[in-house]
Amino acid sequence: MAETRTAPPERNRAPTGRGGPRARRKGLSERALARLFIAPSLLVMGLVALFPVIYAMVLSLYSYTRRQRTGFGGLDNYVDALTDGRFWSALQFTLTFTVTSVAAEFLIGLGFALLMNRTFRGRGITRAAILVPWVIPTVIAAQMWFFMFNVTPGFINTIFGLGDFSWIGQPGWATFAIVFADVWKTAPFVALLLLAGLQTIPAEMGESGLVDGANAFQRLWYITLPLLRPAILVALLFRTVDALRVYDLVVVMTGGAFDTESLSVLVQQFVVRTPDPGFGSALSTITFVLILGIGLIFVRMLGRDIMVGRGAER
Repeated sequence: MAETRTAPPERNRAPTGRGGPRARRKGLSERALARLFIAPSLLVMGLVALFPVIYAMVLSLYSYTRRQRTGFGGLDNYVDALTDGRFWSALQFTLTFTVTSVAAEFLIGLGFALLMNRTFRGRGITRAAILVPWVIPTVIAAQMWFFMFNVTPGFINTIFGLGDFSWIGQPGWATFAIVFADVWKTAPFVALLLLAGLQTIPAEMGESGLVDGANAFQRLWYITLPLLRPAILVALLFRTVDALRVYDLVVVMTGGAFDTESLSVLVQQFVVRTPDPGFGSALSTITFVLILGIGLIFVRMLGRDIMVGRGAER
């Protein structure tokens, strides 16, 4: 009888199909391919955004005399900045302006957003009218409010019969005038962001609260605001970072006088006018670290809300 030979069993032979390891070694994974495509954009953004910051940090480590570098100073410029009373005065005004203006803009913007989210006759015209101040350039708005708060011809003094009362010529009231102008200018922007968040909330949520007997305030506090939290954090992030960098309103309305000098105005004073690039760069670096730290707090809170929202959807 003839012997029949059977083929030996194949051991540890790798598949040769498209999904096998050999094919995976030849091509890139989707994640690696995505990183490869976005690498040029990240490189360009890094050069544009990080290079000025790094360059300012390098300048802050040197001593200057009228733009002439006199030697390596180390952290001397930072010590001088943190021990300068003018820096702390500018920091106090900047934080006061930020807290008061952002809080007022949020409350007014929330009211505008709730109004614009309703259905009524003339809603389109109302939305356009509310957003008009945001469209006006900041310098023009600041100049307009400068004339309105000025003594002569002072529109506000004339309307309320205040005579020669000086709004922008004395500490305290000058800060109020700047905050008022900023709230008038930017509250519509906050309203626009909050309105976008309101339109993502299902109408059934409010209707269910109404059926359960909740009044308007309870529906706002327990339903609308918790669901609106991501939009609120985005609005507060944008406005807080922008308010910490306030410059044009201060320069146009008071020029930094009467205890209204902000950190940005102080940096501009030592970089351009006085010129001391080392000290000015140290001030700008401190301002950058302050703004970055506050911004990261909001970003972390926003990221936590997004992760919680995704977990709830699952």
